[in-house]
Amino acid sequence: MNGLDFWNNSYAITADRKPKYGWIRTNKILTMKSGKTGTLTYRANWTNQQKEVILEETTIFTFIGTTNQRTIDRVTTLKAIQPAIFNDLKDGLIGLRLAHSLQMPDSITKKTRDTIPTGNYLTSNGKTGNKVWGTRAAWCMAYGKIGTDSISVAMIDHPANPNFPTFWHARGYGLFAANPLGEKVFTNGKSAKNLSLKTGQSVTFKYRVVISNGKQSLSTGQVNALAKAFASN
Repeated sequence: MNGLDFWNNSYAITADRKPKYGWIRTNKILTMKSGKTGTLTYRANWTNQQKEVILEETTIFTFIGTTNQRTIDRVTTLKAIQPAIFNDLKDGLIGLRLAHSLQMPDSITKKTRDTIPTGNYLTSNGKTGNKVWGTRAAWCMAYGKIGTDSISVAMIDHPANPNFPTFWHARGYGLFAANPLGEKVFTNGKSAKNLSLKTGQSVTFKYRVVISNGKQSLSTGQVNALAKAFASN
């Protein structure tokens, strides 16, 4: 965004390269609530290395749990404090790093301790495995075995999000991300999606993550039902 990399920044970046990277700095917890439904709302600033604020982020996390399932909703609003341009790029926008057991066997060349990769991907459009990368779908699910449990991790896009249904930046080695703003890479340059915000403008992104364990992975019908419920919010 604005030529700054907010995806790959870390303390490992050398000083001479730092000007190319931005920071997302949490500066205030707005609300916290526990109970059957938990919520956490925070505010963060997207800044350059001079700590000049480009975007103000307000994010609401909602947590719901049952015996075998956890649901996490993330609603993030980005407000431009100064003009902001998200250039089309594959890295982004919301991502998870999967446990070794949920990585795909054909993507792993080295075993880690005694865990065995058993994972796979499935999308709402029926794509599986490595064919998921760069395709569009309303949801994507990673699934596999951890111990004796069947684990499902579903990430669900919302119809109100920009460029719905999103593109999936999902790799067998455990990178699991939804990116509606990576169109140019995913379409081999046939189209692009650059998002521009003028000062004072804002954009909101909504995602749901469902983590389930049990005797079987979540079915397509079950995830479709979860996505339908989320779309009504």
